[in-house]
Amino acid sequence: MHHGIERQGTNARGFRARRRTRRLALVGASASAMALLAPAIVGATSPADAAVGDLVWSQEFDGPAGSAPDPAVWNHDLGAHGWGNNELQDYVDSRANSAMDGNGNLVITARQEADGGYTSARLTTKDKVDIQYGRIEASIKIPRGQGIWPAFWMLGGQFSEVGWPASGEIDVMENVGKEPHLVHGTVHGPGYSGADGISGTYPHPQGWSFADTWHTFAIDWKPGEITWYVDGQQYHRVDRASVGGDEWVFDQPFFLLLNVAVGGDWPGSPDGSTQFPQQMQVDYIRVYDNGSR
Repeated sequence: MHHGIERQGTNARGFRARRRTRRLALVGASASAMALLAPAIVGATSPADAAVGDLVWSQEFDGPAGSAPDPAVWNHDLGAHGWGNNELQDYVDSRANSAMDGNGNLVITARQEADGGYTSARLTTKDKVDIQYGRIEASIKIPRGQGIWPAFWMLGGQFSEVGWPASGEIDVMENVGKEPHLVHGTVHGPGYSGADGISGTYPHPQGWSFADTWHTFAIDWKPGEITWYVDGQQYHRVDRASVGGDEWVFDQPFFLLLNVAVGGDWPGSPDGSTQFPQQMQVDYIRVYDNGSR
């Protein structure tokens, strides 16, 4: 597990490097090894005869208002120990912080409590659903404000055995509230983690805040390559050559994470302009066959 001070800068590969010692205090055994289907899913039905473009797994978040995320799919990471980035929130499993809204959305809510502290939620499919390859996309309306840090991301299923960054990390979408018009996509692995994560940045085409409306954040993940999209527009791609002589660790199962952090080295702390509560709404997560075999 990697803990340390995250930095900003430009790494040797010419990509914008962003913070990252990551939010990594996880426990439990890794998911079992899996054969390469297209894409392969552990813990969920993945038709072996799926054709390119077929939906092979999804979460539609259609539960009744106030209900919990499906416990067959989602775990709650818990605690208030900085998560490697000096974050301020306490991750809890209260329905005040993670619940269905009854309109087909999962809502993760960051709150400032009466004692001045912050609570939020971090959900993970670890040991329940792992994914290997495919087009992975989510429709999300992100929160806003100085010090608010929403993310949709993935960690390698061997995290418990090999730790971070050897497990690999794929950040499908991150935003920090001080940059409302920017979202980021990144990979981290051995030799290219922390400030050396290989990152791409997508600016809102009109320069508006991404929190104003819903957006679709996606990766197209194939053996040896990952490509990032916002609303169907490609903005970032990495492949084996991108990591130089370091190890490519992205041809293995990964599990999903959704969270809203408060504070931390990259976003900075909330200030007088930050309004609470802040909500990240997730309409769906879908995985489509992309022909990887």
